Amino acid sequence: MYTIDCYRTALYLDATALDEWTLSGPTNFAKMIQEAAKLAQGALKEAKTKGSAGAYTILLIITDGAITDIDATKAAIVAASGLPLSIIIIGVGNADFGKMVSIFFSFLPIQ
Repeated sequence: MYTIDCYRTALYLDATALDEWTLSGPTNFAKMIQEAAKLAQGALKEAKTKGSAGAYTILLIITDGAITDIDATKAAIVAASGLPLSIIIIGVGNADFGKMVSIFFSFLPIQ
């Protein structure tokens, strides 16, 4: 995970680096979401300490498979729902993401 100061830092990822990644299962998201929630909570606390208006965290998950720990993932999302945190999940490849999409749309409020 990266913390980016959007006013001073630009993050550049060489597209060739993607060739070095290996995606494999199982596809568990709960721990990543819990860690992102800890980072969001810490960033918010630090911002308040410094007198800043706030902080916002974005977790980007790129996956080639459907979530295998769906109940734990739902619980992690609910636990993090009060934090300034967005979770973006992008499915790549030929996996069947239909079940994942339908589960989240039935679980999360549409805004």
